[in-house]
Amino acid sequence: MGMLSEFREFAVKGNVVDLAVGVIIGGAFGKIVDSVVKDLIMPVIGRIVGGLDFSNYFITLASPPADYKGPATYEALSKAGVPLFAYGSFLTVLLNFIILAFIIFMMIRQINRLKRSEPAAAEVPVVTPEDIVLLREIRDSLKR
Repeated sequence: MGMLSEFREFAVKGNVVDLAVGVIIGGAFGKIVDSVVKDLIMPVIGRIVGGLDFSNYFITLASPPADYKGPATYEALSKAGVPLFAYGSFLTVLLNFIILAFIIFMMIRQINRLKRSEPAAAEVPVVTPEDIVLLREIRDSLKR
């Protein structure tokens, strides 16, 4: 029973709950960044460099099956089981990572700036209650 109670104590600590919330929000935030890169940034970059679609940048590592008559796109070839070296997809994921890392860096930077600008809590002297002061005086009088 000792291990079970230790586990319960560990699981309900604030840090574990904070970590779980962070992972969930991070997953959702990652989807947002994926969408921004895939749907907003990559089309603009593709347009700038001549209408290129990075998802279709790949090298076939083996020829398609003899009876394959589909298009030579990444999605169609990968569904047909053709091994592909998909460097365009990698570039998209790399850009996702760079954007996500930059956003997290900016968030941490702002949090650190706010922590540094917080005024230090002034040392408030602890006021001893009057009855304790009287008891101390009585004790000191009795000692004398």
